[in-house]
Amino acid sequence: MKAGFIQFDPIFGEVDKNIEKATRLIDPLDADLIVLPEFFNTGYLFTSKQEAQDLAEVIPDGPTTRALCDIARRKNLHLVGGLIEKAGDRLYNAAVLVSPQGHLGTYRKVHLFNEETLWFTPGDKGLEVYDIGLCKLGIMICFDWIFPEAMRVLALKGADIVCHPANLVLPFCQDAMITRCLENRVFAVTSNRTGTEQRGGKNFRYTGRSQITGPAANILYRAGADAEETGVVNIDVSLARNKRLNPFNDLLGDRRAAFYGALTDQAV
Repeated sequence: MKAGFIQFDPIFGEVDKNIEKATRLIDPLDADLIVLPEFFNTGYLFTSKQEAQDLAEVIPDGPTTRALCDIARRKNLHLVGGLIEKAGDRLYNAAVLVSPQGHLGTYRKVHLFNEETLWFTPGDKGLEVYDIGLCKLGIMICFDWIFPEAMRVLALKGADIVCHPANLVLPFCQDAMITRCLENRVFAVTSNRTGTEQRGGKNFRYTGRSQITGPAANILYRAGADAEETGVVNIDVSLARNKRLNPFNDLLGDRRAAFYGALTDQAV
């Protein structure tokens, strides 16, 4: 199958313009799956919860999810993109999965970063895997990368590809995703944004370098740090279903879960 990303510099608060830009970048691509950045439709650097509230949308009936569904139907592909979900009086840093038939699922970010903890509620729906026919895919968002448990859970649930919308400012993620893919023998598509946001006395510079990473610790495509860019590669999904490192070692089969109790022991 063909999987890829779009990388660009969203304009804060300009939802219609950002959706239009994303659409223009997706239109020429020949792909089965495209991943968009975290908060691709709104920008990232909020200065108050009210700003986030004003830009939040109900899923799946909000304009951004509807627009993604329209693109997916017209292009006959699957899309994963990040936005603010409004659910009652709560806001979530979320990502939607849409298909040519419509909305398939929503992931709410489990591990919030920095001031996100002021604006959003931590995700409460867990890490799920979706069978889209061509592959089984999981979703995580940006800072989830630093918690190896997140990607391991998706691998244990059968994910072939992990879709990873992001607004990365730390310099470590792209290299760390190589290890995440190796230790789980999965593919990952990290869609990061570019540019700089200066708001409320704060300055965030995003690292770009969106990438598609393979299960053998191989970078299949990496974008530049600053440019608007798209990338699509052919991937052999079956490679993510073979967890054998050699005739004697199976990556998941060799796990000795009886010794990992500290991972879930809240007292530790």
